[in-house]
Amino acid sequence: MAKIQPLGQRVLVKRIEVEEKTAGGIYLPDNAKEKPQEAKVVSLGTGGKDDNGKAIEFTVKAGDTVLISKYGGTEVKVDGEEHLIISESDILGIVKK
Repeated sequence: MAKIQPLGQRVLVKRIEVEEKTAGGIYLPDNAKEKPQEAKVVSLGTGGKDDNGKAIEFTVKAGDTVLISKYGGTEVKVDGEEHLIISESDILGIVKK
């Protein structure tokens, strides 16, 4: 379980690493790979309020697999593993399987 509680409309996610292999069967080294855009939602922030003071509900929940922008968010380490804290608005979509 994460030891970081995001604040406001922020979400803590962990990028999902995928093995990169070209069509010819060549594995790409880490420095040649692009940052993965799929991530798993680890925890949600404390939420926010609209102009009328009504609570804004999160669209995602912990455990969802989401698509995120490549270079958004702030990288943090949790228990030695890389995570990102991003605004919920930086989540592009929920991956349905």
